[in-house]
Amino acid sequence: MSRELAQLNIARLKAPIDSPELADFVAGLDIINALAEKAPGFVWRLKDESGSATAIETPFGEGVIVNLTVWRDAESVHAFAFKGEHADYMRRRREWFVKMAEAYAALWWVPAGHRPDVHEAARRLDHLRRNGPTPEAFTFREALSPDTLTA
Repeated sequence: MSRELAQLNIARLKAPIDSPELADFVAGLDIINALAEKAPGFVWRLKDESGSATAIETPFGEGVIVNLTVWRDAESVHAFAFKGEHADYMRRRREWFVKMAEAYAALWWVPAGHRPDVHEAARRLDHLRRNGPTPEAFTFREALSPDTLTA
C-alpha cells in the first residue's frame, strides 16, 4: 500500500489573531502557505474557502490554531519546515505563540489519497502525548518509516 505522511502542529496564540501583536505572523501566512504548496513533496493542506486554516474550529480550544498537511515523505516536510524561508519564520514563533508544555506536533503515515481532519489529527497528537512515539504518531526526532506499519 502506498503511504503519505500527515503532519499536524498546533500553536496557542499570545493574542487574538487580528491583534497588532500578531500582525507580522498574519501578514506572512499567505506567503508561507504558498511556499509550502510549491515545495517538493507537498501533497495537501487543511484550509477553508479563504485559503487559510486560522478560522477553522478545532478540538484544541479557543486561541489554538492548526497546521495540518500531507507530504510525500518525511524528508520533504522536514526540508520545508526547517530550511529556507519557513525556518526564518519559525524562529520568531516565541513572539506569537505561548510555549507549550506538552507535544504540539505529530506525524503519522496515511494511505495515499487520505486527507485527515482535525479530529483524526487530535487523536494522533493525544496518542503521542500519552504513549510517546509509536507507528500511530511520532515526531521528526523519532521519525518512523511506513514499513513499521502493520497493514
